[in-house]
Amino acid sequence: MTIRSLAAACGAALLCQFAVHSTVAAADAPAHWVTAWATALQPIPQRADLPALYRAPEVAGRTVRQIVYPTLSGKSARIHLSNEYGKTPLVIQELRIARSAGGAAASPIGEARVTFRGNSAVTIPPGGELDSDPVAMDIAQDAPYAISAFMGREQRIVAWHRVSNQINYVSAAGNHTADAGADAFRGHFTQYVWVTGLSVDAAPGTTAIAAIGDSITDGMRSSLNQNRRWPDALARRLASSGNRSTAVVNLGISGNRLLNDSPCYGEALMTRFGRDVLERPGVKAAVLLIGINDINFAAMPARSGLDCDFPHASVTAADLIAGYQRVIAAARHVGVKVFGATLTPASLPPERESIRLAVNQWIRSSHDFDGVVDFDATLRDPAQPDRLQRGFDSGDHIHPSDAGYAAMAQAVPVDALVNSTRK
Repeated sequence: MTIRSLAAACGAALLCQFAVHSTVAAADAPAHWVTAWATALQPIPQRADLPALYRAPEVAGRTVRQIVYPTLSGKSARIHLSNEYGKTPLVIQELRIARSAGGAAASPIGEARVTFRGNSAVTIPPGGELDSDPVAMDIAQDAPYAISAFMGREQRIVAWHRVSNQINYVSAAGNHTADAGADAFRGHFTQYVWVTGLSVDAAPGTTAIAAIGDSITDGMRSSLNQNRRWPDALARRLASSGNRSTAVVNLGISGNRLLNDSPCYGEALMTRFGRDVLERPGVKAAVLLIGINDINFAAMPARSGLDCDFPHASVTAADLIAGYQRVIAAARHVGVKVFGATLTPASLPPERESIRLAVNQWIRSSHDFDGVVDFDATLRDPAQPDRLQRGFDSGDHIHPSDAGYAAMAQAVPVDALVNSTRK
């Protein structure tokens, strides 16, 4: 979706809360670009007393190498860069993409320089976004790719995707974008920065499904570097069935809420849905799993200093249902289908559990969504339905284990979801 069409959509009062963001125009796109990999950004709290968990690595004048796994194949790719939440220009002196050779190493075979309107260097203003020029190279589904960016001399990280479950790398000073070896990349971090999408020029009829929500979509507590989140498992399920024309992209943010922004966990999903889903090329359906943090955060104790759970707003089932309906309306306005996922067990006290159950009953019975994914029925313990099954529990009684995430992928009604993208 273009920024112009999103602005037109915002002419309806119901949709105007979905922010319209300035985008730097790229060259005219070929006929059918489809998002093959994506992530969602969140601002980093700007405080002098940040705990180590929220301190970004130093990247000024260094090379940042990030590893991504596209879920579609293609012969041409575009890299999407975002300076969302930036207060100063994003300056990248050189950007390259290559097949990953494991760890911080990259294959020299077939690697390519990425350009922007023919230039190797690019400057993106605060709040801006930009697609690269098309890069002629073979992109293989489910293979790792190293995207290496030589950063400007004063560049800082002020936004990231905090829980990547993927080790990425920072070099010693200098331009190491063309380095095949890993020697220069002695620093590492587990976030994504600036690179928020990779799309491929795909065959007609190829589409993408967006998984959007909180930490359970983000894959919190899944195995590091193993791609064991439920959207990863869903992508593998599609590929193993012979479906090579449907991408699955993960736009979950750990800690995210449907109704309220957070100092640490990103903008409310209602606000970011337009940017993070509706503007992605080729996205025709979304699986929405959100609300457990809205239910929980009112009970979290207020903290001095950085209070990531602020505001501690109480919500009702009716509040969440109204939020879902606004997301559904925005998606339908541009022809995107939304499947509602039931909220999974989280060992909640009775008053909060009653909200979860009421929300799930509405998701199952209202028919407001285009379909339902019953993750609750899949993960709950039959003897104690307010709890995760032991084999599906990562140990914190909220987030699934790798086995739990795999079970979630199996619970997705694939035929209905994929067919919805073709209509």
